[in-house]
Amino acid sequence: MVSIMRLVGARQSGVTLIEVMVTLLILSIGLLGMAALQVRLQQSEMEAYQRAQALLLLSDMANRIAANRNAAADYVTGASSPVGVGSTCSTSTASRQDIDLGEWCNALQGAAETTGSNASKVGAMLGGRGCVESLGSNEYLITVAWQGEGPIAAPPASVACGADEYDGEDGSACADDLCRRVVTTIVRIADL
Repeated sequence: MVSIMRLVGARQSGVTLIEVMVTLLILSIGLLGMAALQVRLQQSEMEAYQRAQALLLLSDMANRIAANRNAAADYVTGASSPVGVGSTCSTSTASRQDIDLGEWCNALQGAAETTGSNASKVGAMLGGRGCVESLGSNEYLITVAWQGEGPIAAPPASVACGADEYDGEDGSACADDLCRRVVTTIVRIADL
């Protein structure tokens, strides 16, 4: 009877294998959550970087048009023929607008920063394209479009620059322009 009392009154010492496994499971779930958060933060950082680059390039072209206001109509590219990725940049120096459009095209392609032995352009947004459209009455819509990191919402149908250029392959999550990002501004040229 005394030996049974000793067993009942004895304290547990050590950790059981089940407790160790539960602890490891909880820890691994927490670490996976932290890894997923890190991936999402990197995607958000890339989206913010691309948007900042697009806004700089948008402002650049708006300033170029405003500075050369007498030839503002010559900057029009239309939404169907954007400059940037997928286009050949002009090297003409015949006029100020030719120089400006050539420099803007190179900037949209990422010429500000290169990498590797073949000097790949990496200094701008993914798939950067720019359009200048005439809205009439000396108003010009300037748009910069690029490839987003993942699908969110398609830009309005009224912004046609780069439309259907970022859809990805068939069955892609980027279908219907869900990965196309755009920023726009309007430049108004006053009649003096």
